[in-house]
Amino acid sequence: MKGLVTRGSRNIFTVRPEPPGGDLSPCFECRIKGKVLKGAGSYQTPLAPGDRVFFEEDPGRPGAGFILAPDARRNVLTRLNPKGFTSKRAPSPQLIAANVDLVLCVAAAASPPFRPRFIDRLLLQADASGIPAAVICNKWDLFNGDPDIEERLEDFRRIGVPVVRLSAKTGEGMDEFRALIRNRFSVLAGQSGAGKSSIINALLPSAGIKVGGINEKYGRGNHTTALSSAVEIGGDSGLNAFLVDTPGIRLFVPHGISPEDLVFHMREFAPFAGKCTYGFSCSHRKEPGCRILEAVDAGVIHEDRYESFLRIRDELAGIPSGSGHDE
Repeated sequence: MKGLVTRGSRNIFTVRPEPPGGDLSPCFECRIKGKVLKGAGSYQTPLAPGDRVFFEEDPGRPGAGFILAPDARRNVLTRLNPKGFTSKRAPSPQLIAANVDLVLCVAAAASPPFRPRFIDRLLLQADASGIPAAVICNKWDLFNGDPDIEERLEDFRRIGVPVVRLSAKTGEGMDEFRALIRNRFSVLAGQSGAGKSSIINALLPSAGIKVGGINEKYGRGNHTTALSSAVEIGGDSGLNAFLVDTPGIRLFVPHGISPEDLVFHMREFAPFAGKCTYGFSCSHRKEPGCRILEAVDAGVIHEDRYESFLRIRDELAGIPSGSGHDE
């Protein structure tokens, strides 16, 4: 049989069968048959929500099965997981989701604080993965009129990224959000406490996903969601959508992007790639004839996005610059 992976970790995955022309059947709890799942890639966990797999039932255990092989993927959303990193051991890539239609970069207007450079990193990874993305600024009911937040949200919109100001608590912006996710398999990604689970609960109260509070001492959310899980938003909603609720991310280190290619994955930087006086050798810091510096001076590139660009490029080149911190 063929099915959709909706959640899982290590060697146990929840798989929803997809019979041709029929409704989705009850789920199976499946283990990988054998020690290695060939064709799944070299990730910490071989499968993620959104993966399609071929599996068979376990005749000795009702509702259980064995995953035989993965189906081909359209795309994958990944990051480097710096946990356990040592000088002798490089960070390993973490698979967040597969076959994604839209990456929803979720931030909070307050509690925890709005951190646009973290959004920059998510947008970068989505672009490098060939996946459209949007910025969701949740907890808009807590917005205090900060002009810096408005400025950055408008800049995201200016460069072509959809922006939704949303309050899962009051319902503000929910209609716009529903239109965005309709008929799509989307991933909610962002920091702990930004309200990813609350958004799903607002769309589908029966989901009853546990939500956490904010650590007042550090101004960060507490980890509540432990595993990524794809939730179907269908039925009477008419959305025909899936939303992947992911664990909160405090550090986001881009994966699969070289320092040289970074400029191509930040959309307002890309038109200037290789056009500086010193071509691709330009550091974009002080050289005369640097087109990117000229674009920053002219307001074509926002100063904060430029700062993100420099920090991420240094990080990709192995120069310490924060290592994915949510500045």
